Amino acid sequence: MSKKKFKEKKQKKQKETHTSLFRQVLNLFDENPGRVYDFKQIARKAGAKNKALNQDLFSILENLEESGKIRQLPHGGYTSTRKTDTITGVVDHVNVRFAYIATGQEGSKDIYVRTQDLANALHGDTVAVELLNRRTGQNPEGKVVEIVKRARTRFVGRVELSKNYAFVVPDFKKIYQDFFIYPENVNGAVTNDKVVVEVTRWGEGDKSHEAKIVEILGKTGENEAEIHSIMAEFDLPFRFPEHVTAEAESIPGEITAEEVKKRKDFRGVLTFTIDPEDAKDFDDALSFRKLSNGHYEIGVHIADVTHYVKPGTALEADAFDRATSVYLVDRTVPMLPERLSNGLCSLRPNEDKLTFAAVFEMDSKGKIHSEWYGRTVIHSNHRFTYEQAQAVIETGTGMFAAELKILNDLHHLLRKERFKKGAVNFETSEVKFKLDEKGKPLAVVPKVRKDAHKLIEEFMLLANRGVATFIYKMKKGEEKNTFVYRTHDLPDPEKVQDFATFARQFGHKLEVEDKSISRSLNRLMDEIEGKPEQNVLQSLAVRAMAKAKYTTEAKGHFGLAFEHYTHFTSPIRRYPDMMAHRLLQHYLDQGKPVNRKEYEEKCIHSSEREKRAADAERASIKYKQVEFMSMASKRPYEGIISGVTDFGIFVEIIETKCEGMVRLADMKDDFYEWDERNYRVIGRRRKKVYRLGDEVMVTIKKCDVDRRLIDLTIEEF
Repeated sequence: MSKKKFKEKKQKKQKETHTSLFRQVLNLFDENPGRVYDFKQIARKAGAKNKALNQDLFSILENLEESGKIRQLPHGGYTSTRKTDTITGVVDHVNVRFAYIATGQEGSKDIYVRTQDLANALHGDTVAVELLNRRTGQNPEGKVVEIVKRARTRFVGRVELSKNYAFVVPDFKKIYQDFFIYPENVNGAVTNDKVVVEVTRWGEGDKSHEAKIVEILGKTGENEAEIHSIMAEFDLPFRFPEHVTAEAESIPGEITAEEVKKRKDFRGVLTFTIDPEDAKDFDDALSFRKLSNGHYEIGVHIADVTHYVKPGTALEADAFDRATSVYLVDRTVPMLPERLSNGLCSLRPNEDKLTFAAVFEMDSKGKIHSEWYGRTVIHSNHRFTYEQAQAVIETGTGMFAAELKILNDLHHLLRKERFKKGAVNFETSEVKFKLDEKGKPLAVVPKVRKDAHKLIEEFMLLANRGVATFIYKMKKGEEKNTFVYRTHDLPDPEKVQDFATFARQFGHKLEVEDKSISRSLNRLMDEIEGKPEQNVLQSLAVRAMAKAKYTTEAKGHFGLAFEHYTHFTSPIRRYPDMMAHRLLQHYLDQGKPVNRKEYEEKCIHSSEREKRAADAERASIKYKQVEFMSMASKRPYEGIISGVTDFGIFVEIIETKCEGMVRLADMKDDFYEWDERNYRVIGRRRKKVYRLGDEVMVTIKKCDVDRRLIDLTIEEF
């Protein structure tokens, strides 16, 4: 072969190789828009295995960038510029393998995304997702093509220090990536310190997220460090800003004669509070007197927080941002500074206090004959704890025994009427901890609700419903006054049907028609009381229900069977109650309807903050449960299967109400497969079945306080 032909053949082969390489690179970016690749990844996927091909690849990437098909990012990675039809949603990173993207669109299913297709998005991030031509189970599958908004830039975790770098392992179980820390950003932390990090560069491709340590919380396992870790994890404030505290301290405490003239004076009427033993802020009180016509006047008096917290102030801005107090196992993160929450606004005994009230005239049958709403001034005669009030109710002796008996009788009538109209009776079990001076849990104690608790609850419900109904009916016609409602939609029919199918396995029947579901649920709750399946079925029933929320839409409350309902009775700890107070007074003063959009945005914010508070409270309870079980004796415990997943069985220990997991990988007697629809796992060989609600014996395998996890093993009966 001549040199010329050899050269032509070589050039032809090089051209074919170049064309093939070009097509592979172009296809790589076209098939994965939004994904970021560094040069090594592109070379590996395109098959550029030698130096010559690498040089060719550089040229291809330059051409693609010049033609606008791809772009190079600041750190050196490459991504496609192709725009695709996408769906926006929020990441719920279920486990290390996959996530769901919650779109928030009514009637649409969440989108399944494999972890490798998340484009380094983290749990809670808002992302744009491109749908793929395949499904995973009942859900469409997609991949993240853009991170629209990061949920947060600060995270909490445990330091692992090496010679030339450090990693911080995040506490939050739904974040599966460690944060890389350069030595200059360690800031004095050492291995096993609990720290707060701030992201300095988001990882792309195979690169880790980079961060710097901004606060050292303490040693892993210490109570203060762990609780501060939970607070930081959920972005809860550690303290009030100085200017907010200073503003609170500057508020005069004197109640002037001029202010009293603007209000109904209840200082001469018997008034008392009933609260938990360890309560410091008393934001509701009951007044009681017998009228000349034989009826009773019952006033529900609520701390007038908005008298002290004015729009446009630092106190107002901070209260709105917090939106709610948060009750962790060993402390409260209050919505308002102590000067207000435990001082000016707290309805302490033997002090004049400014209040907002709902006052009802009732007969002995519980029928309401008249009602009045407005500002009052009170003087509480006594402070009861729940236990003290309960003792008076049970014995019929003690301070204000006759009045408490009447109120208790009326509460039973109100409660009976509420359930007759379709309210749902969910009495879920809750626990509290006895802690030592260092925060170590000494015991787990179930919370018991008796008549004293239910009495207060029923009159608070009456006030909340009364205020909402009063505002709704104040203006005739279709256009109503803008107000803040607490609503609860009908449950999702599909979820209820699945729950009914599961309940049937225990021999219980549930009607699923809208008109009969509440009564059927109540019958079921009565049937399962005291039975092994009680907690499991109650928990599943709650999950089948819609979530209550704040909104300006005048919808009803399914769970309470109220046409209209609001939150009016806890303004010391809830911002929506402050909004309700302001709006009520505005309309009593003949004010015009306010901007609905503005208040709807405030409602959305308040609902989001409420969820954050609930998640933080659950995390603190879980931490104490794990800590308590880590100190418990290593013996078998009776448990109830409380959850079943594709990777393990959740078991609630009956004695302590603590929940742990038996991992399927640790069950060596068989290979167990998940039957999602029937809430169970089945052994492939022996056909042994473990299902939701089954009783099992378990032992503690491991307690990971840092990760708030309890690993269990199942013992044969």
